[in-house]
This record gives sequence, C-alpha cells and structure tokens, in this order.
Amino acid sequence: MNYRHSYHAGNFADVLKHALQWVCLSYLRQKEKPFWLLDTHAGIGMYDLLGEQATKTGEWQEGIARILAAEQVPASIQGYVETIQALNDDASLRWYPGSPYLAAAQLRAQDQLVLCELHPEDAQSLLENVQQGFPQRGQIKVETQRNGYAALKALTPPPIKRGMVLIDPPFEQPDEFAQIVRALAEGTRRWANGTYVVWYPIKDPLAIGEFHQQVADLPQVDKAFAVDLLVRAPVDAKKMNGCGMLFVNPPYGVLQQLNPLLDFLLPHLAQDRGAEWQGRWLVGEQA
Repeated sequence: MNYRHSYHAGNFADVLKHALQWVCLSYLRQKEKPFWLLDTHAGIGMYDLLGEQATKTGEWQEGIARILAAEQVPASIQGYVETIQALNDDASLRWYPGSPYLAAAQLRAQDQLVLCELHPEDAQSLLENVQQGFPQRGQIKVETQRNGYAALKALTPPPIKRGMVLIDPPFEQPDEFAQIVRALAEGTRRWANGTYVVWYPIKDPLAIGEFHQQVADLPQVDKAFAVDLLVRAPVDAKKMNGCGMLFVNPPYGVLQQLNPLLDFLLPHLAQDRGAEWQGRWLVGEQA
C-alpha cells in the first residue's frame, strides 16, 4: 500500500473521474427517491495542492487548473467547478476535493454514502476530513481500513434500491483488473440493478481491450459502456497516457451528456499529439 494519491490530486485523471461522478449523482438527484453510494477506494477526501507531495509533480496544473481557467464550462459540471471554487476563497488554487467530499456535497438528507479506505494513515485522514467538512451528515459511514472489494460483497444488495458503486483502485497490484472483474461479477450477481462505475488508467491499449471484453462476458452484465480519454498518443506503455470510466448499467441521462462534456474536456486536458476520446458500448444497446 505505497500509493499516495496526494502526488496526483487534481490531475487530468481526477478531472475526468470527478466530472463524470458529479454528472452521475446529479442524475440520481433528479428523483426524490433516496440513493445509496459506495466508494470502494475513497482516499483522504481532501488534498493540498500546495503541499509537498502535490508540488513535487505539479500534475494539477495540467488538470483542474486548466478547467478553472476556462471561460465557460458545460452546465453538467458547473456544480463540480463551483464546489472547488468555494474551497478556495482567494485567487490561488490550493484545495482539491476527492470523490468522498464531492459525493458528500451532493448528498441529500435521504441519501446514504459509504466510504472505504484501506491505507491506515489515509483512512484516519478520511475520517477526520469527513467529520470536519460534513459533521451534520449522519448518513455518511466511513469504513476505515476495510478492503473495498470485500465491502462491495458484504454491503450489497444495499438497503436502498437505487444507487451506485464507484470503484477507483490505485492500480499498484499487477492483478488489479482481474480483481475488478471479480468484484463486478460478485456485485452484479448480488445487486443486478445497481450502477457500477470503474475508473482505470490507460497505459497499454491492448490490456484495456482485454479488460473490456472480460466485463462484457460477465453473465449478469447486460449493459456496459466505456469512455476512454487519451491525453497523448499511447506509444509508451509505461506511461499513463490517459484514463477511462467504465459504466455497468449506465444511466441514460448521463450518456446523453457525454459528447458535449468530453468535447469540452479534451482540448483543456490534452498534453501532446494524439489526444482523443471515444465512448462505446461493450455490451447491450449498440454494441
């Protein structure tokens, strides 16, 4: 467990992940019925972009800094941008919220959020950040030092029928894709109607293609859609050349907003020639 997200907070991958997370939860909020959200790899929830770790890489300067500098952002992520702006009162950009903070910001009184973090130090920081940022949110449960994949199996089906599971592992294990496939197999068997959203890095496109096919082959998966964003041409399989989001049971309203959102994000997040994005059905609909 050596991975620390503080080095990479606010980078292009965070922007894609959190923008799409925001759109998904905005869709769930359209109905008064409550929703349930499980974040399997929550991190610490808040990151200091001027701290030692983030300063070493400066990755946020090619990520969220570019988005905040944009003259106009799509309406679908206006709330995401405003949440970050509210955390940074002056002209400088220092604080960047992780997925737990952004999810809590969209939570209503009837909704429930479960956060899992296995790293001991990060789990304690997550608990403190949630308590400080959202002390009144009794519907937020922090599972400290709990394996997110195990939590997915133990906590599904949830007490609330509507909801989503966000799977965003650090990918420091060589079999991470296999673990995700097993988790999706177990999750969809126990909670077939839930929405599952998986973030993944893109280094070797062939590995991504294999991962997509394994998800498409799962017996309980009837609908799966993937969005891939490349910030440079994937000529070096050792680099993170982009990232993607895979949706099992994707909300139709979310997919309708992908084209204008990704068309906006691509030129702001591109780092070299070969930058592009694509979305496609892996199974169901037009696959």
